[in-house]
Amino acid sequence: MSGLTVFVDAFHFIRPLWLLLLPVIAMLWWVVRRARTRRDVPTDGLAPHLRAALVVGRQGGRRLQPIDGVMIALSLLAIGVAGPTWSRMPDPFVAQSAPVVVALKVTPSMEATDVAPSRLERGKQKIRDFLKLRAGARTALVAYAGSAHVVVPMTEDPSVMTPYLEGLTPEIMPIEGEQASDALRLSTGLLAQEDAPGGVLFVADSLDPADVGALDDAPVPLAVLSMLPEGKRDRGLDQLSAPVVPVTPDDADMRQLDRQLNAAYRQAMLENSDQPWQDRGYWLAWPAALLLLLWFRRGWTMRWAVLVAVVVGSQAPDAARADGIADWFFTPDQQGQRAYDRRDFGRAAELFVDPMWRGYALYRDGQYEKATEVLERVETAEAAFVQGMAYIKSRRYRDGVRAFETALARDPDYPGAAANLEVAREIVEHVERVREQEDTGEAAGIGADEIVFDNEANRGAETRIEAPKEESLGLMTAEQWMNTVDTRTGDFLRYRFAIEAARRGTPESPQ
Repeated sequence: MSGLTVFVDAFHFIRPLWLLLLPVIAMLWWVVRRARTRRDVPTDGLAPHLRAALVVGRQGGRRLQPIDGVMIALSLLAIGVAGPTWSRMPDPFVAQSAPVVVALKVTPSMEATDVAPSRLERGKQKIRDFLKLRAGARTALVAYAGSAHVVVPMTEDPSVMTPYLEGLTPEIMPIEGEQASDALRLSTGLLAQEDAPGGVLFVADSLDPADVGALDDAPVPLAVLSMLPEGKRDRGLDQLSAPVVPVTPDDADMRQLDRQLNAAYRQAMLENSDQPWQDRGYWLAWPAALLLLLWFRRGWTMRWAVLVAVVVGSQAPDAARADGIADWFFTPDQQGQRAYDRRDFGRAAELFVDPMWRGYALYRDGQYEKATEVLERVETAEAAFVQGMAYIKSRRYRDGVRAFETALARDPDYPGAAANLEVAREIVEHVERVREQEDTGEAAGIGADEIVFDNEANRGAETRIEAPKEESLGLMTAEQWMNTVDTRTGDFLRYRFAIEAARRGTPESPQ
């Protein structure tokens, strides 16, 4: 499925009844233009050269007239009011890019320097560019040679992946070879755990022809970034039916791959009826305004243009603003939406006037305290849900419980509110249980971070505890996992990959 196919399937008008104005506009245009077209004057008694000199506007019916520009401008405005759209409003809790697993080939052939500084290092650079381009979308990393291994599971934080990416070299891989089919199997397993459809991006310089069939039959969208220099070919890559994009000096290759991998994801997002459609009609105001500038041309001013000016002038004037040319054409909320679509959430928060969208932008920008204050003005289940998420992010867990309870009180069926309320209550119970253990000398240990909580239940110490170690929680964040590694990342990955290969019953290649 291509991006064009998704666009064609999704395109429609939000308010289609306004399109009924188009035949009315066409009829008015025909009546006015017919009346303005001069008829031929009698030629009896006039010499042809005198007639040509005396007749004015003989070809007027063929020239562009004021009514033509007005007709086009009014047609554009009618289409714009009808609300053309082909996408839904972005959900602030859902990344606007598909979850993707990046499968990096880590073999001696990738150390060739015909692509500077080497194929492998350039591939790592491209992966970092890909992470930056996707701006917080969920991404996982798989490394493969003769065996495939999950380097980093799905994460929204690219900084977690960077140190592990740097540690990948052919020397740490336990088995020689290039088993792309194993990498595909691991990647599809990671994507199966996601709520949204995703894709797999292979970064490789070659593909074993034996793996072409498995990749062609992949149950998820797949693309390949070829690390071969210009002019070199590979039989496996040439046989692959999936898109193979050659590496480029700029980010054009990554943008192309991102568009291809996002097609199925965008289609799934369009089917999310909880999000309203995004009205794109305001873009048609630009060409309409340019056409109306023709009224200032000598001989083109129309008498009823005065009526339009009176109607426009009768509207209540807004407060004078001098923030830039954008204020002439866009409202603050429209400017905020444009900044939000560019993922400039801080700027969007400054521009939005609507408290709901301003709270969204503040939340996405990490300004959780301000987000909760702004959303206090909105008495909807959606606002309470966002407040709850912001409280959880700022470690005000009991306030998060209250916010999710408020969301359910306002809308008992609000998506995700019940599940998040249960999680928030479990966190509060865990914190208070750890506090009680500290009071009785049963604390599991001292962690790295100091966390401050409320203590409304008066259980254990007053307000301050030390973050428990991962043994007491039963899980460990990627950052905590990284902190447990005392050696270089490459050494740690070598050891882990060797253990995984041994568990699978495959012999380790001698190094």
